[in-house]
Amino acid sequence: MKTLVDILYEDNHLLAINKPPGLLSQGDNTGDPSALELCKEYIKEEYNKPGAVYLGLVHRIDRPVSGVLLMARTSKALERLNAQMKAGEIKKTYWALTERQPEELGGRLTHWLEKDTSKNTTTAHRKDGDNRKKSVLDYSLVRYIKGKCLLEVRPQTGRSHQIRVQLSKINCPIIGDTKYGWKGKREGKEIALHASKVEFVHPVTKEKITIEAPTDSNAAIGRFMRLK
Repeated sequence: MKTLVDILYEDNHLLAINKPPGLLSQGDNTGDPSALELCKEYIKEEYNKPGAVYLGLVHRIDRPVSGVLLMARTSKALERLNAQMKAGEIKKTYWALTERQPEELGGRLTHWLEKDTSKNTTTAHRKDGDNRKKSVLDYSLVRYIKGKCLLEVRPQTGRSHQIRVQLSKINCPIIGDTKYGWKGKREGKEIALHASKVEFVHPVTKEKITIEAPTDSNAAIGRFMRLK
């Protein structure tokens, strides 16, 4: 069977794919296809599973973002990975491409984020307040590519639109991200943000697992990577 998903890792307990930009992680009220639905279909057909297929998202990736998306094939695996996530033991690394250089070439950003669910937008504040959640990420400048800045970003919390809004708050909106301050002409359904790596302890075998997605699967970043 020709699978509709790009599988990066698979065993009896886990499934990880390289989610393309433009695809929902999980179904919403648009009714558009989602990575979770496609992966359930894949498991059902690949293993000839009768009835409903269990698959749980360990984390989500925004629709215009590409990269590693991790799922659990059993409820026990999901429970254990959720515990790791809550304890900050699952490490995620992203690549982000910006037109502006941060004032500091690396460091930690701390903001308090406020989500507007009606508009599906998040606002970053310098101070705490009602309905705000603390959001922390570390970043470093990797290289300059044709006048653009390639940043490695390591979120320490898992807030909605966290990387996008925190980089925008320091006047470094991600290329293509018109929702958070990028002023250029956006092409396609992606922004230059890619979930390149996820590191965690396997919920059953207890071995350390590292899953990586090729950077050039995000065309907005890959196009500039090839110009280096």
